[in-house]
Amino acid sequence: MNYLKSSPLKHLKFLKYVSLRKSSSFLINDSKYSFLKELGLNEENVGVYDGQWDANGNITTSFCPANGLPIASVRNGNDEDYDRCVSNALEAWKIWSDIPAPKRGEVVRQIGSAFRQKLEPLGKLVSLEMGKILGEGIGEVQEYIDICDYAVGLSRMFNGSIFPSERPNHIMLEQWNPLGLVGIISAFNFPVAVYGWNSAISMVCGNVVIWKGAPTTSLTSIATTKILASVLEKNNIPGAVLSLCTGDVDIGVSMVNDKRVNLVSFTGSSSVGQKVGVEVQKRFGRVLLELGGNNAIIVTPDANLEMVSQSVVFACCGTAGQRCTTTRRLILHKSIYNTVLVNLVKAYSNVLKRLGDPLDITTLYGPMHSSTAVENFEQTISEAIEAGGQIEFGGKVLDRSGYFVEPTIISGLKYDSPVVRRETFAPIVYVLKYDTLEEAIAWNNSVDQGLSSSIFTNDIGTVFKWTGHKGSDCGIVNVNIPTNGAEIGGAFGGEKHTGGGRESGSDSWKQYMRRSTITINHGSGLTLAQGIKFE
Repeated sequence: MNYLKSSPLKHLKFLKYVSLRKSSSFLINDSKYSFLKELGLNEENVGVYDGQWDANGNITTSFCPANGLPIASVRNGNDEDYDRCVSNALEAWKIWSDIPAPKRGEVVRQIGSAFRQKLEPLGKLVSLEMGKILGEGIGEVQEYIDICDYAVGLSRMFNGSIFPSERPNHIMLEQWNPLGLVGIISAFNFPVAVYGWNSAISMVCGNVVIWKGAPTTSLTSIATTKILASVLEKNNIPGAVLSLCTGDVDIGVSMVNDKRVNLVSFTGSSSVGQKVGVEVQKRFGRVLLELGGNNAIIVTPDANLEMVSQSVVFACCGTAGQRCTTTRRLILHKSIYNTVLVNLVKAYSNVLKRLGDPLDITTLYGPMHSSTAVENFEQTISEAIEAGGQIEFGGKVLDRSGYFVEPTIISGLKYDSPVVRRETFAPIVYVLKYDTLEEAIAWNNSVDQGLSSSIFTNDIGTVFKWTGHKGSDCGIVNVNIPTNGAEIGGAFGGEKHTGGGRESGSDSWKQYMRRSTITINHGSGLTLAQGIKFE
């Protein structure tokens, strides 16, 4: 799998790290960021946990995207650390899988309670290291808490089935058993929640976990794992049940190639996810892919335009356009196109006035995550203009510390323009004008990805057409709400180049278990199926 180390797997790196050894320069020593030490972080942090904190890889530094300053450093794992984590996790599985599911659920309940106690400081760390505003940072930790609550109930509800047998004195059953070891590779934009979705459900299913978070949010991974470790230790559960191994792309490659890892859950770009899926399939492992999204909102002539304006701003600008569910295409009926566009430009102007430090409670719009993200923003703006696009708002990189860009609205491009069809992980939305509903739905479905979609309408017939078999082809199909902000109770995921994986609620738990069909003969004679006689 050496070819995976070349582009596009470089996206897993996200940022070039610089070793900064002057401790006085770290934000962790600034009293403004005292919450970092409250989370158990230090100037230099160990990035590997398997019941003990021990790492032997390189040292990297985590930076704050709002000001470009170093927060603290991390000693990452190397190949030997990874192998030790996996070996210890497999040993821990022998103990964890024997614990009854409701008892495993009780441990997960305690994990949720532990995160409640650290809700604000961990939410602040997410904002500091990832760059999302404080409300979103705290909200992300709340997602982990919510999925813990969900998993606790699930631990008493795993439902098998009983089927009638065609043979006398026979019974057919269906039973679900844990897979074993689940590997989780998560992305920078949701450094807590995505891991929570996977780990909480995996735990009650009877699995153990090894986690590799994004290199640029390693402090969040470590702080999260410290909270988890405290609960495991309190319950005399082996720490390797929830192992952590921070590092660069090489750790991810090891996990993808490792036959001992029964399921790899990967969150990232479609280009990298495709390669991950192929490599895991080569060894007949399981893969759960949560990849890109080129999400659209359709606005019909009968829509509530005030609701549209409120929804679209969050859908396009939330997390500075760095959610996989961010709205990237706004498909407007020609009769209300100008009205919606004028309202949107006005709303964007107000958002820009509240740009700033994500930790400031008054901030509504934060930075991009890295310099690479800013470069991608600039390249996309140039490509859109060259293709005939008109900048209705924004389009510039802001001259200030940190990685700030203006939220951007672009009109004048065709629905099938290459730049429109390509997902750019930035606060850029393309405004398109349509004539008929059939045309709008076709445009929604015309891109490679199939994650999230929404329509704003007050017509019941339109609602059922949109949600039916000739409507949206996405995994998430909304009506009168944004494309982003999904709840944990439903299955989260998408179709086509989004990967087909499902996490969080509904029956997503089945992806973390193996199914056995069991036939029991409780009689004294042997009867073959289909009436076969073999005598």
